[in-house]
Amino acid sequence: MGLFARTVFWQRIGAAGIALMLLAAAMAFATSIGETSIPIKTVIDALANHVFGTTHPVDAIDAGIIWNYRLSRAVVAASCGAGLAVSGVVLQALLRNSLADPYLLGISAGASTGAVSVVILGLGGGMLSLSMGAFAGALVAFVFVSLLALQAGRCPGAIILAGIAGSQMFNALTSFIVTKSANAEQARGIMFWLLGSLSGVRWPDAALAVPVIGAGLLVCLCYARALDAFTFGRESAASLGIPVRRVHVLLIGTSALMTAVMVSIVGSIGFVGLVIPHAARFFVGVRHGLLLPLAALIGALFLVGADVVSRIILPGQVVPIGVVTALVGAPAFALILCHRRVLR
Repeated sequence: MGLFARTVFWQRIGAAGIALMLLAAAMAFATSIGETSIPIKTVIDALANHVFGTTHPVDAIDAGIIWNYRLSRAVVAASCGAGLAVSGVVLQALLRNSLADPYLLGISAGASTGAVSVVILGLGGGMLSLSMGAFAGALVAFVFVSLLALQAGRCPGAIILAGIAGSQMFNALTSFIVTKSANAEQARGIMFWLLGSLSGVRWPDAALAVPVIGAGLLVCLCYARALDAFTFGRESAASLGIPVRRVHVLLIGTSALMTAVMVSIVGSIGFVGLVIPHAARFFVGVRHGLLLPLAALIGALFLVGADVVSRIILPGQVVPIGVVTALVGAPAFALILCHRRVLR
């Protein structure tokens, strides 16, 4: 290994270490903030007791809040933000459209319909889990949107227009299922969940989210060069020897799976997969070997921060996290659009 290669290697190791430290600090901060504030030192002591078996004096109630409620919530929030951001990067590269993301392409809406069908209608006769139902719904929605876009031919923005139509249709199906078959208590819970909610997440949810997002990010990183090629179009990617159809199916399936798992746990959250990839490109450009991990980090930090805001913005109430991401994401996306226009 040459001197330059070694320098680049250690630079990347250092950057990864700094990124992990930032994420750990954000999660520790999120664990300490809430209706009952807990000092950071108490958080660190409680975590050390659980992980390393130390015997730091920590109040039993505080320890329970930290470990059983807030830390699992922060882990799921970080996983969700990372997964949605990576999905946004992949879809924007594959479809060559800066507006592509799981929310606009109907994947989130389809996953919501699939999850609600399993919970309320009992789809699958008890053989389908909530995540599998959401995954099936996400795939059905994307196939529907893709077929609709193909019918539109070479119409500019066809995939986005088809995604809006698909989102509206699957959102309407979800509302119809809830209105027709859910009782009042189920309807209230599902409508709050559909706006994005981390209130009920626990360690079993984290045990599902972390491996899925980690594996999804690893798969996408393995195809980072292929995503670079797709930036110049399918024909360019094919000319470089990339199996276009197989890579398309694999990466879109990976994005759909990550989105479906997140929707099944926290509901439908918009703007993360749309705005975060643009923010990451501002720092590292379009090379996906750097773009994917940075987008995952920024997405994780953003959603952890949004969860903190959702818990403290209204005293005594928890605002749906999807509301917070939309309030932040919409103005941020408007600024990105204006900035690009100025650069032109």
